[in-house]
Amino acid sequence: MTRLIPWMVVAVLLCGAMAPTVWAQDAEPAPAATEDAAPAEAGEPAEAEKAAEKPAADAVAEEVAEAGESAESHLSKQVDDIAKSVDESEMAQETTAGILTPIYRVAEALEFPAFHWIAFALMLSGVVGFALQLVIGKLVVFAHFGFSMREILSDLLGFVISAVGLVLTTQAAAQNSTFTQSPFAVISASVVGLVVGVILYAWGQSQEVDAVRGRAAAAKEKTVEKK
Repeated sequence: MTRLIPWMVVAVLLCGAMAPTVWAQDAEPAPAATEDAAPAEAGEPAEAEKAAEKPAADAVAEEVAEAGESAESHLSKQVDDIAKSVDESEMAQETTAGILTPIYRVAEALEFPAFHWIAFALMLSGVVGFALQLVIGKLVVFAHFGFSMREILSDLLGFVISAVGLVLTTQAAAQNSTFTQSPFAVISASVVGLVVGVILYAWGQSQEVDAVRGRAAAAKEKTVEKK
């Protein structure tokens, strides 16, 4: 046993000598924590800047919205003032009377069911004709490799005018005549309007196709002349 004591002392000394080295190795990763903490500390000012920029952006957006609302209210107020001044002007009232008086006289002279029958048929024919021209007619023109924005806009304007006229005619007929109270009158006017609308569509389509062919022939002549 006494022989083991020196070996035990040597082992203790070796353990004591090796312990600081091990502790040092275990303690070395500690600076990494400081290195990891450094980016976090560096990121804090960036987050603070972003947080400070958000209220500024919100303030700018609110100022822009308030400026738009104030401009809109100012414009609407100016329009109301102009309209009020025009309504109170005697010259404007005389001009309005000069425009509406002849129309009122013609309307009073035409207050009979036959006029509303004719007007209803004409407006319905316009709606049918221009609607077909806008859909089927333009497809036929495209099939002939033709396109005209002016024709599309003119047909669209004609359709809108005819639709508004049909609504106003029906309203006037309901208030001032017995046209809407007669099923025969309404059905007969609708049939006539449909037939006339189809005829107008066929006529307009033939004109547009002829125009496309004429433009194509003129373009070929120009290319031949250039050669």
